[in-house]
Amino acid sequence: MKLSTAVAMRISNILREKKMSQYRLEKNIAMPHNTMKTLMGERNKSVNLRTIMQIVKGLNMTVSEFFNDPIFESDELEIYD
Repeated sequence: MKLSTAVAMRISNILREKKMSQYRLEKNIAMPHNTMKTLMGERNKSVNLRTIMQIVKGLNMTVSEFFNDPIFESDELEIYD
């Protein structure tokens, strides 16, 4: 699995847990819808740390909490394009 896919899945899972919509997150962090749509889409090939930190802040969690998930522990996680 690509790192960008893992990040998108983690965001989706957290939004579901927090009963928060993607739209609400976008508004909380002033992120354009197209940026979030690209990040969450299957065609996204990369994600940058600045974007992740912005999202994490909007989810009211730490970067450590965000990455503390089995999805990021896989040896098969593709970190290169």
